Amino acid sequence: MDQKGDAFIVNVTPAVSRATVVQPTFGFSAAFQNAGLMGSDTLASGDLLSISVYENVKDDPLLGNTGQRVSALTDVQIDGQGFIFIPYAGRIKAAGQTPEGLRQAITRQLEDQTPDPQVSVGRVAGDGATVSISGQAANGVFPIEAPTRTLSAMLAKAGGVSIDPDVAIIRVTRAGHTGKVWLKDLYEKPALDIALRPGDKIVVEEDSRSYIALGATGGQNLVPFESETLSALEAIATVGGLSTTQADPTGVFVLRDEDEAVAKAVLGRKDLVGEQRMIYVLDLTNPTGLFEARDFQIRDGDTLYVTEAPFVQWQKTLGAITGTTGAASNIANTANAGD
Repeated sequence: MDQKGDAFIVNVTPAVSRATVVQPTFGFSAAFQNAGLMGSDTLASGDLLSISVYENVKDDPLLGNTGQRVSALTDVQIDGQGFIFIPYAGRIKAAGQTPEGLRQAITRQLEDQTPDPQVSVGRVAGDGATVSISGQAANGVFPIEAPTRTLSAMLAKAGGVSIDPDVAIIRVTRAGHTGKVWLKDLYEKPALDIALRPGDKIVVEEDSRSYIALGATGGQNLVPFESETLSALEAIATVGGLSTTQADPTGVFVLRDEDEAVAKAVLGRKDLVGEQRMIYVLDLTNPTGLFEARDFQIRDGDTLYVTEAPFVQWQKTLGAITGTTGAASNIANTANAGD
């Protein structure tokens, strides 16, 4: 390794590749992961209920008309404080209860006023227990139901994601706290498939990492990552490989502002403070050069630069010289012709 100005030049070796493998780590906090599944029939503010009361009288029912034993109360919504209103029963706490628990509560309130009332309570699917999904997916508000109480199940219910799963990131915000995971990890690691809660905001976004490709490559531009990890060899291939007529395979450079801890590990020094400018050198003509390029990981913000071969630089110089000489000869010939 060498130092030029304020940048360190480092030849890539297996030890360097291991020391520089630092990829973004995503995940959910313990608060997300420890939340248990919601009861599939737990009532919440905003839910709509369908309530029927069967009375054991014919002539003068409490809720219905004469001769009407069954009284149906449809679209009864649980208010923001978690209560519903039932005639002759008054305000009853519904949020947090199951339909069975609410049925029993209504029955207790009515049984002193009508003989042996039979009550049924039905919940209209999850209007009060919902999550929102936005971003690179089907945008909308979706109810938490028995089959959709986990993150992966809810995404599937919404139709999945509309981008390449290799670069899809799922972000969940709950009560001011946010966690995010790679979509692939969500399906491969069951612990990340968190239970949902009413009000969760789910955003599907595309990986925003990129690197810059310059020099004698097939393309020179800002290149987005196409997978969770990207090796130097894959980065070169992504931009069309090395130019066969211009590139110098001994001069493949990766320029990076390296974290202090990583720079210390790479350089074996303890006196460094803050980020360090690093130039990692890959020589693809070495016997293990391609292996080193395969193992060395590209990171967000890296610059991949491929130098030109010496004979190309000489050709350019020669072209400039011969071009100038040719132009002078043309001027002289034109002058002679005029004479």
